[in-house]
Amino acid sequence: MADGKRRSGAVEPLDGGWGWVIVGCCFMVTVCTRAVTRCISIFFVEFQAHFGADYAATAWIHSLVDCTTMLCAPVGSLVGNRWSCRVAVMLGGLLSSVGLLLSSFTTSLELLYLTLGVLTGLGFALCYTPAIAMVGCYFHHRRALAFGIAMSGSGIGTLVLAPAVQMLIELYSWRGALLVLSAFVANLCVCGALLRPIRLRDGEGEEGEEAESVGEEKLGGLVSSKLELAVTLPKEPSVPLPLMAGNPAPQLPRRRCFSSCFLSIKEYRFLLLPDFLGLAVSFLFLASGCSLPFVYLVPYALSVGVRHQQAAFLMSILGVLDIVGNVTFGWLTDRRCLKPYRLASYVLAVAMEGLCCLFTPLLRSFSLLVPFAVLYGYFDGAYVALIPVVTADVVGSPYLSSALGVVYFLHAIPYLISPPIGGWLVDVTGSYSPTFFLSGVSLLSSAVVLSAITGIRHCRRLMLTPAAKRQSVRPIGLLQRRKRPEYRQRRRDEGP
Repeated sequence: MADGKRRSGAVEPLDGGWGWVIVGCCFMVTVCTRAVTRCISIFFVEFQAHFGADYAATAWIHSLVDCTTMLCAPVGSLVGNRWSCRVAVMLGGLLSSVGLLLSSFTTSLELLYLTLGVLTGLGFALCYTPAIAMVGCYFHHRRALAFGIAMSGSGIGTLVLAPAVQMLIELYSWRGALLVLSAFVANLCVCGALLRPIRLRDGEGEEGEEAESVGEEKLGGLVSSKLELAVTLPKEPSVPLPLMAGNPAPQLPRRRCFSSCFLSIKEYRFLLLPDFLGLAVSFLFLASGCSLPFVYLVPYALSVGVRHQQAAFLMSILGVLDIVGNVTFGWLTDRRCLKPYRLASYVLAVAMEGLCCLFTPLLRSFSLLVPFAVLYGYFDGAYVALIPVVTADVVGSPYLSSALGVVYFLHAIPYLISPPIGGWLVDVTGSYSPTFFLSGVSLLSSAVVLSAITGIRHCRRLMLTPAAKRQSVRPIGLLQRRKRPEYRQRRRDEGP
């Protein structure tokens, strides 16, 4: 039956159908990757006590997981392009499960760096980027909502796993807890098996995006993101783009979303876009500050007298509000009135996170830390859901998977060095205040860079408005004249 459908040219439905299964699989991928990575901070005190290490040495474990996941994100895109998203996620699930399994038997902190930091992080990298890019292939009009639901797995996973991991540590020690997490992460292989590549007719994906951009222009947007890309990025329609479902290669009549052809350097032309370069700089500041609260919130809470269960509950609160931020910001920015302001919404979320971190040293009780967890969790979920949306708005759908690989790659070095720097600040000053100040300043710097980009783009729109009006009004006026009866009669009188 499947062969018969392929012969008849059946098309997978966009914005629905199997796409929601893809969203569910990506949801579980974020649970098993990002939520598990966040919960590693719960092991922080256990690792420190067992191995007798200081804050900086212990923080390298969490930073290595984050760094390897982001540093190897282009490898995930490469495997997804060369073979398929299914192969990438299943292979990543196997590697990450083995890494957690070996971590439960380690006898030194250095071995944990290798097994939990490098091997598990590599497995997460193979899963994360291809699964997110797959959602972008199945959804166009409701892309922000789909990404919001898929990325909410990070928050839901943190909500469920944080108290569960704390309970497992109390019952079976940290070794038993890592063993259970190894079995849980093995479910990534099942998720990968369900990631069916999409098949589209020629031009269908492009038509959907063009209709969406026309709708945005009707709402008052004088120049769309596609027009800006047309100005700054030369079009080469003759070059097939492996990750764009609407641009099949000529030699493959029924090509898949993730092609088996080798990557071309033309897939990374978006690196020359000024907008993307500014976005990349902002991501560097963002990555320098966003991971510190997740690493040091539990140790900071314990240092001010909060009980272990309450400290773990703060991570659960972060998870709950992370979910709300994912879904609500995804749904709101899909509304026609807010689509032109996705970048502004992203800037707002990042700036609010920075302000929350600056006020953290003043919060020295569980009742005061709860509002911090509520606000930080909500805006963290908001900006995480908007990262792929904003990236797609800047570079376009054909380059989304490759761009996400570069975006997450840019997170790698800050993720690697910021937790140890935060731990070093704690060791030197004896206080967590400098660490949270560093996080807040980094996040606010990211928001300032993005605000500058928004101002530059607004000025550029104003400069392009006259040319855009001339290019758009003339064809529409000609089209309207051709519909008039006197125009058709005159054309008949003039003859061929």
